[in-house]
Amino acid sequence: MSSNDLLNKLPGYQKQLEELDRSLSTPEVMGNMKLYKEKMMERSHLAPIVEKLEEMEKLSSELSDSLEMLEAEEDSEMREVIKEEIEELKASLEKAEKECKVLLVPPDPLEGKNIIMEIRAGTGGEEAALFAADIFRMYTHYAEKKRWKIEIMSQNETERGGYKEIVCSISGKDVYGSMRYESGVHRVQRVPETESGGRIHTSAITVAILPEAEETDIEINEKDLKIDVMRAGGPGGQCVNTTDSAVRITHLPTGIVVIQQDEKSQLKNKNKAMRVLRSRLFEMEEAKKQKERADARKSMVGSGDRSERIRTYNFPQNRCTDHRVNLTSYNLDGVINGDLDEFIDALKIKAGEEALKDS
Repeated sequence: MSSNDLLNKLPGYQKQLEELDRSLSTPEVMGNMKLYKEKMMERSHLAPIVEKLEEMEKLSSELSDSLEMLEAEEDSEMREVIKEEIEELKASLEKAEKECKVLLVPPDPLEGKNIIMEIRAGTGGEEAALFAADIFRMYTHYAEKKRWKIEIMSQNETERGGYKEIVCSISGKDVYGSMRYESGVHRVQRVPETESGGRIHTSAITVAILPEAEETDIEINEKDLKIDVMRAGGPGGQCVNTTDSAVRITHLPTGIVVIQQDEKSQLKNKNKAMRVLRSRLFEMEEAKKQKERADARKSMVGSGDRSERIRTYNFPQNRCTDHRVNLTSYNLDGVINGDLDEFIDALKIKAGEEALKDS
């Protein structure tokens, strides 16, 4: 969607904002705390869009004036100065357009949630497990840059330092809003450490991003749970500890099984297992709601389906490609070290464009 298409929407958004401000001062809204909060949330989304579109309108007007001046100007030195101004205005307008498309993404009711992230090795054996460890480190670096907190919930490590599975929680500002599109299949193409012939192999892992549910978000009936305790075990059969501290919780209605054994305390393992179970059940409920809302329509930024291939990491060519937005970066080293903003911003922009189509 072009700048002109966006600017054509400005009068409508300005009118919406004016009507919203008027309604916020009415006794009906001011006397209803729930409605007031909803209106304020709506305003906090709409006001920055109007502000950014007004900035774009100003830049667009200045650009038009400069182009007219260039056409009329005969002095060669002045023409060069005007050309420089035009290039600066074009760059500023392009930047504002990208920022506006990100702002246009409708606020998700889950936006402020922390997440539970699950990374699992898929096809590729030990190489997939090693790649799972690489992707976990990538997200760890990204979280550090964002000043988010990571807590490992459980891990199943291989003898070579890979992960068959690792589950962690990530908390901080806008975690779900930034990470929500990372669910899916991540594919790697490289020469494995175990390959003596130098042949490139393709392996895959799955990433699941679950909004972390509070106890008030979803109710779990104790009668629906089967809780088993057992002795924790480590890689190669070695014992993590000698007490029956590991906990396995089975949610009988859905068949979901969660095992936690990283802590030496049985209670701590149970609490962690309940956090993961609650988030998985919450995600199931949210998926049902989204399916009802979207029905047969599938967003271009991806369905969030864990079977969907979303990104390929090609090490020989130092290339990373996101297949949903057709974005390729030849800075794979940087990506693996947590430079993910280029991809995450592109996915947010695509979501904004989809929202514009809907509106």
